[in-house]
Amino acid sequence: MSMHADVGRVPEPSPTEEFLVAYLDTLSMVERLHRLLLDVIKDEFERLGIIDINAVQALLLFNIGDNEVTAGELKTRGYYQGSNVSYNLKKLVEYEYMHHQKCAVDRRAVRVRLTEKGQNVRKTVAELFQRHADGILNREVTGDIQLKDINASLRKMERYWTDQIRYIY
Repeated sequence: MSMHADVGRVPEPSPTEEFLVAYLDTLSMVERLHRLLLDVIKDEFERLGIIDINAVQALLLFNIGDNEVTAGELKTRGYYQGSNVSYNLKKLVEYEYMHHQKCAVDRRAVRVRLTEKGQNVRKTVAELFQRHADGILNREVTGDIQLKDINASLRKMERYWTDQIRYIY
């Protein structure tokens, strides 16, 4: 064997380094998927001629569903990080997608629920998601991997991150 046999050879990454690369890829993918979801909703609403609300607002209506909630409850559920929930709720009330009323117990809190117009948006998003679920299933997009297994792994990561936040303080 010559002295130059190892020249130009890249060392094998360690398992920790491989995991870090995969972890960073997962983080990027989660962010891209969320942005794509918003784009898909936006495109569906543009196709239907619904232009007075944005994708975040439509997703907010979908997630509220038949519930009556406060803005604080929506924030603590963590669905709308990076968006101004109060602004979006104000716009949805203004455009008559939601009713709002002061909470009888805490007059500072406002409770919101969907109007019939808001329920129609919720139904549109639900139909879109149903079409997607059917398409993903029919095309075997996830192959042998079950979404429930992906979700279980993501929930474990969510718990890990939550614990990291709790233990900082």
